[in-house]
Amino acid sequence: MKKSAVLERSIEIRSFHTPDERRNFPKGHLELIKLGGATVGKAVLQPGWKWSESVKPIAKTKSCQAPHLQYQLAGTLRILMDDGTVRDSKPGDVSSVAPGHDAWVVGDEEVVIVDFQGMTDYAR
Repeated sequence: MKKSAVLERSIEIRSFHTPDERRNFPKGHLELIKLGGATVGKAVLQPGWKWSESVKPIAKTKSCQAPHLQYQLAGTLRILMDDGTVRDSKPGDVSSVAPGHDAWVVGDEEVVIVDFQGMTDYAR
């Protein structure tokens, strides 16, 4: 009798408590985990953080060129697109942000974001 093909299934669970990598930058940091062929990043941004002040010197681009698909856990993040569009992202929001933007923390609460798309080369 011929053996039937067995569909191999697996599960992988990772935690930001033990990230693969941590990148520090002024007023914030990024933790990265790799699983299932993807890289997921968690950014923690302190009050006073602004991309154009904290990350632009590292990225060496006019504005952030990373696309983001992110879920916001805490704080308020203001996003300014290169075309002048401004939006605020708050806890519970899921946002898709195209390349070509600046962003900064609004208020006194840190911003915590989990990004599923644009953090592989962020702040490197």
